[in-house]
Formats: sequence, C-alpha cells, structure tokens
Amino acid sequence: MAPGLPTSRRVHAPSLGGRRRATSGTIFVMKTVSGFVWMAVCALLLAACGGPADPTKGARIVNVVAAEDVWADVAAQIGGPHARVTSLINDPSADPHLFSADALAAGRVSRANLAIVNGLGYDDFATKLLDAAPSSKRRVLTIADVLRASGNPHLWYDAPRLPAVARAIAGALATQDPRDAALFRAGAARFVRSLRPLDSAIAAIRARHAAAPVAYTERVAGYLLAAAGLRVLTPDGYAQAIEDGSEPSPGDAKRMDDLIGGRRVRALVYNAQATSTATQRLRAQAEHSGVPVVAVTETLPRGERFQAWQARQARSLLEALDR
Repeated sequence: MAPGLPTSRRVHAPSLGGRRRATSGTIFVMKTVSGFVWMAVCALLLAACGGPADPTKGARIVNVVAAEDVWADVAAQIGGPHARVTSLINDPSADPHLFSADALAAGRVSRANLAIVNGLGYDDFATKLLDAAPSSKRRVLTIADVLRASGNPHLWYDAPRLPAVARAIAGALATQDPRDAALFRAGAARFVRSLRPLDSAIAAIRARHAAAPVAYTERVAGYLLAAAGLRVLTPDGYAQAIEDGSEPSPGDAKRMDDLIGGRRVRALVYNAQATSTATQRLRAQAEHSGVPVVAVTETLPRGERFQAWQARQARSLLEALDR
C-alpha cells in the first residue's frame, strides 16, 4: 500500500477582510441620510464589530513541506501561525517504505520555500522531487545532516537529540522569515519543554531496567531503546531483512525464535505499521510464550501530537518491562 496524498497540517493565511475600525458610544444616523450613505455606515459598523485582526497580517508565512508527518508536526508546532506546513508521508496505516510520489506531491514540493527531509535513504523520493523542481529561494533542511547521523534512519526516535532538531528547524524558519526569528526560537523552546514526559519515561526505564534484554522486529525504535539503556539481542541480519522487505535467513530466524520461545528477552518491540509473515509469526510466538509485545509505528497516528505519541510508546515499553 502507498500512503495517502499529502494533507495540510496547519494553514494560517493573512486576513482578507477590511481594516479594523474602533467604535465607542452610540452612533446616530439622521433620517435625511441617503440610502447610499446608510449602506456605507452599515459596512463600517460591520467591519468594526468583526473579530480581532489576524496576527499574521502583513507578516511572512513560510511554506514548509516535510517528507514525513513526524517532522511536519514538529515544524508546525515551532512555526505556529507563521508556518504553513504540509507533509508527503502521512498515512498511519501504510508502509512508508512503499511510498510513491505523485503529481500532487510534486506540486507541494515546488511551492515550498523550506523543505525538511529525513535523509539516510529513508526519503529518497523527496530528494528526487526537489531535484526535479530546483529553486534558489528554497532551503532544504536534512535532519541526518543536523545530527551527523548514520545507520538507522528512524531519527525521530532519537529522544536525546530532538532538542537539536527543534533548534535547527527554528533556525531554518528564521532564514526564510527573519522578522519572526524570536517567535520560532520560542516555539522551539516550548517544544523542547513538552518533551519532558518522554524524557521522564526513558529515565524511568534506565533506572528500573538498565541493560534489560529486548528484541525488535526492525530498527524503528532502536534509538529509543539505546537511550533507555536496554540491550537489543535481535540479530542484525534479521532486522535488516525485515526493513528491506525480504525474508530473514534461516539462521537468523531460528535465533529470533530461540530468543522469543526461550523467553530470553523481556519484551518484543514490534513495528505494527510494516508487517510481514515472518514478523506476524514472531508476534504470535511472543504472545504464546508470555513475552510482552510493544507495538510502535513509523509515522504519526492521526490526531496525535509528536511528543504525546513518543511519550505514550515509551510508557508502553516501561509497562511491559515492569511486568
């Protein structure tokens, strides 16, 4: 399955209404006023009684396109009313590895003056779209470059380094809209503060279950497990095969069977979004053997904020290890 078409995260456009006009007291209109003048007075009264002026009126709105909805949500929180953010991958029920760009996605990219991509080969489709529509006015922010990361591309699970990502996004927004740099910095600081429940859950895992053995079907939550101080026993070949969409070797499959069937791990972290016959069988074996299964996803569940989603998954892992 391919994820759905890009959808707008947050749209804030300058008001097109008339100038706000203050009124006070009582307005008297003489009977001799012509109909035309009366209509003009009514129009002014309606304008005066309208809602508050749009705070973005006259300000720059940065058009942002993010390859993944996880980074789109972070950018929307940081940019606030001065960022119009869309994402390309945003279907919580689809496998991101199977995403295929279309004309609508290309249009989103061509209109953006800030593009956020993950890098490390995870979203090469976005790079191709950007190369097909070059623009000297567009800035591209690659998260992998910000973090100088390599290997595991699921960088949004790297909780300790999310503050660096937030600051980089704020800086990229400020490059495109210097007048609102302070607003973007404040948005980044607010986002970092909102990560405290996630940080607390990770700290609790480290305190209560340091070096506990766990397994995963693929590396999706690998950074989270590392931050929590857990030992991953999954054979590298097994995880890579699942991530590549191929069958694990018989040797790696048997090693995983032994880990789960022998209850040599305290939990199985399971990618519920990209499954296969091999991973479904492993999950069933874990449930039969009494090994807790912690489901994680690659993209943001619909209607949930990034930090709430990550904190919920970390708490689920903590609860599984507490059993």
